Order: sequence, then structure tokens, then C-alpha cells
Amino acid sequence: MPGKALILVENLSVPFDRRVWQESTTLRDAGWEVHVICPQGTKRDTEREVEIDGVKIHRYPLRAATGGPLGYLSEYGSALWHTYRLARRIGPVDVVHACNPPDLFYLIGKALKRRGASFVFDQHDLVPELYLSRFDRGKDFLYRLVCRLERKTYQTADVVIATNESYREVAQSRGGKKPDEVFVVRSAPAIERFHEVPPDESLKRGKPHMLCYLGVMGPQDGVDYALRSLARLRDEQGRTDWHAAFVGGGDTFDAMVALSKELGLADFVDFTGRIPDEDLLRYLSTADVCLSPDPLNPLNDVSTMNKVMEYMAMARPIVSFDLREAKVSAGEAAVYAPPNDESEFAKLIALLLDDPQERRRMGELGQARVHGPLSWENSRKALLAAYDAARP
Repeated sequence: MPGKALILVENLSVPFDRRVWQESTTLRDAGWEVHVICPQGTKRDTEREVEIDGVKIHRYPLRAATGGPLGYLSEYGSALWHTYRLARRIGPVDVVHACNPPDLFYLIGKALKRRGASFVFDQHDLVPELYLSRFDRGKDFLYRLVCRLERKTYQTADVVIATNESYREVAQSRGGKKPDEVFVVRSAPAIERFHEVPPDESLKRGKPHMLCYLGVMGPQDGVDYALRSLARLRDEQGRTDWHAAFVGGGDTFDAMVALSKELGLADFVDFTGRIPDEDLLRYLSTADVCLSPDPLNPLNDVSTMNKVMEYMAMARPIVSFDLREAKVSAGEAAVYAPPNDESEFAKLIALLLDDPQERRRMGELGQARVHGPLSWENSRKALLAAYDAARP
């Protein structure tokens, strides 16, 4: 029997966080009263209290972390306080659904469980692996702390939602959860959002081909690998018949713009920042090849990249490094360079630029995957099954 669900998310506003928004609307359609607590956005999602399509959203102001890992302690502490404050105002709920990072919402989950709620842990990231991949500090005190917080979150959870089978394995091995307590709810693009539009040749800046990167630009996202690969595409492959667009923003945006200039790529690449959906569709519909340059590290190897799913929804061929979950997601819709090998990454870009028939074949395969086995319809069923299991 549906009831009242409270979804907690810290690292993005809603509905900008597409996964959380899909989960919210899926639960709404199943008869749940859905409340979401999240931070305010800077240019969108700025209202404090709003109801969108029947989902009640409660937002709070949040200053993003600066200055390394200690900065996140301040950010997460503020987010925890505001989330607790708003949860108290919302009142009793049947399910509290906590999306990480951080692995701190179990504290609110424990408080609400004492009032009869079930606790669902929606593990978007493996935070210990995220810490190792983002900060070059080794297994120090803060690493041991995030491991402890993850264990506490697993222990509090009645049900764990994992984004893929790799995360599911961790929830069972490291988290001690039983197989029937872990449900795989894969992130999937909203098909109605991603559809091809006529190409905009002006985006190619007079070149025959266009390359595109879509996504967050953080230390672990590999935009630096992409830029160095493009420099090798020019210098080692002798290719100047392309222009590249980097769509998105993040902590390293300014550093990546500076790196492109250092590499002599200023005339070859554009950095758009975050752009409206209609512009995003123009870029992806114009792109000949899309880039997924996430380097091999403890987090990326076992994580599902949203950009890969979105490239496939747009029927675009992909160049990626050879990562475990990248291959699970993309299959033959991508070609794979040895991990972190920028020269091979550049060679694969060149091969695809010279083979329009192969690009078309790969794009069609990818689009079929996101319309079929990797569609949100399958994830919807798993999400509702997880909620049923959380409330026996």
C-alpha cells in the first residue's frame, strides 16, 4: 500500500538531478505522496518550496565545498542540519529514501525509523572509492571515517538500491546485506528528453567532424585525459579536421579551459558550461563521436556513467577507456582504449571519424540498448519492488 515517501539528496538540486526526479515521478505514479529535500540550485531550482507535477520539493541554501576534503565537512554538516530541520517540518513518513553522497543521512534514517519509517539507502556512489579517486591522500583518517559512515548506513538500511551489479556486490560483501535486500535500479536516460534534432553545422566551426563531451567536470571525470588525447589526435595522428565541444560544468571547469590553452587547443574546442536541453540536443545531434574519458580508478571502474547512457539514447558512437561497468553499459556501442592510454584513445577517435558506416552501426546498437534492456521501465519495476521489500 503506497504511503508517504521522503527522498533526501545533497549533491544536486531536484529536478535537475534526473535520476532522483525519475524515481520521484515513478513513486508518484504508483500512488505515493512524495517529498524531496535537496539543496537550491544557483541558476535553476532556486525556489525554497515548490510543487512540481505533484512532487513536493523542499530546498535549502548550500555553499559548495572548497579547499579539499576538509571543505566537505563544512558542506555536509550544513546539508545535514538543513535536511534534519526540513524533515522535522514535513512530519511522519512511511519511507525515508537517502541518496548519497554523503553517507550521513543514516542519522536521519535512524531517527525516522524510531517513528515507524523504513530506511532505503540509494547508493549513487561508493564514497570510500570516491575519496581515493578524488583526493591523493591514501587510506588516511578521513578515508577510515568514510568507510565507517558507509558501514553505519548499510547497517541502518532496510533495503539498498544499487545503480549496477558492481555496487550490488559491494553492498553484499562489504555491507553485509542479504541478496533479497539489494535491488539494482540502473540510471537510464529519459527517452522523451533525448531525441535527435537536425544537426547544426555551425557548431563544427567549419570543420568536417565534431566531437562532444557531456557531463560533470570534476577531478575524477577525465576531461584532462580527453584534452590530452585531442592534442595527440592533432599531433600524432595529424588530424585537424575536427572541432570539439565540452558541455557541462564542475569543480575543474576553469582548470580545463586553462589546460586546453596550454595544449594549444583553444581554436579546436569550445566549453559551453551548462546549457538548456534544446541546445544540448543540437550539440549531441551534430556530434560524430562522443567521448567518455573517465580514467581507470577505484570508483570509475565500477560506476555507471550517465553520459554513456545519454550518448546511446542519442545514437552516438562512443570512445571510452576499458572500464568494467562502461563495457556493461555500452557493449558494442563503444570502442575501448586501454585504461588511461591517451594515444590509443586518440587512434580510436581517428578510426571512427574515418568510418561513418561503423559510427552509424554503433549508434543504432546503443539506442536499442537504452530502449530495451537498459530502459527506465526495467528500473521502475526494480524501484517499486525495493519499496515493497522495505515495507513488509
